[in-house]
Amino acid sequence: MSLFGTKAKDTDETFPVQKTEAEWRAELPPEAFRVLREHGTERPGTSPLNVEKRDGLFVCAGCGTPLFRSDTKYESGTGWPSFWAPIEGAVATRTDRSFFMTRTEVHCATCGGHLGHVFPDGPRPTGERYCMNGAAMQFKPAG
Repeated sequence: MSLFGTKAKDTDETFPVQKTEAEWRAELPPEAFRVLREHGTERPGTSPLNVEKRDGLFVCAGCGTPLFRSDTKYESGTGWPSFWAPIEGAVATRTDRSFFMTRTEVHCATCGGHLGHVFPDGPRPTGERYCMNGAAMQFKPAG
């Protein structure tokens, strides 16, 4: 089953927010749809969220779930917004074996939207780098 309905691609995982492919297409800009629902990747260096430095929250562009706090964001030099930890319970992971490699894919725990990947080369305190697609998120400033 696809991420468009009740189950995640290639898993039995279900999500609280469930929409049809037509509903997702109608609600999301084309690039957000491609990334969130089709497991796409934006070109590095293209997201305005790369340079976002204000206090606030990075939320899922599909369902609005808060994903990352601004105080966990750092400059990884990869060209994608990077964080050393998500908000507890906001994301889930699964093994991604696409492109002849094995990575850990990160998705929104609420709607199943593809966010990016997590790697074990980040800064302290977690040592993790959540390398996220800016098109999969929106920024909500504090206050």
